[in-house]
Amino acid sequence: MTKILKTFEKVIVVALLGMMMLAVFVSTVELAVIFVQELIKPPFMLLNMEEMLVVFGFFLMVLIGLELLESIKAYLIQDRVHAEVVFLVAIVAVARKVIILDYKTITPEMLYGMAAVIVALGVGYFFVKRALNLNSPEENPPTSG
Repeated sequence: MTKILKTFEKVIVVALLGMMMLAVFVSTVELAVIFVQELIKPPFMLLNMEEMLVVFGFFLMVLIGLELLESIKAYLIQDRVHAEVVFLVAIVAVARKVIILDYKTITPEMLYGMAAVIVALGVGYFFVKRALNLNSPEENPPTSG
């Protein structure tokens, strides 16, 4: 029964990997199309702030997809989820949200909440990196004596 579950899990992970690869590819093509469309609109080869935010938001979305792809690949190869990669995906996602926010319409409470999420992710990432460095044998060579 365990072998069947492991095989099923591997099939699902490979399917997710394939779909994520397709999604990242399609998103990259879409980003290129949006970028070219924004550049050829008058004024030619100039982007206003709103257009730049659209392009940057889409660019960060592709980066999030790449990080998720890395996470799925690591799971497939090592059969475990890397907390560090999950934190990086979350940090990039929150950064994307902060970049594309319309600060004229957002409430102060929402800003406080986003700040709390950013601090929590930063602290969590710090502790995960610290724990990984403490457990890494190449970082802490054995002392003799």
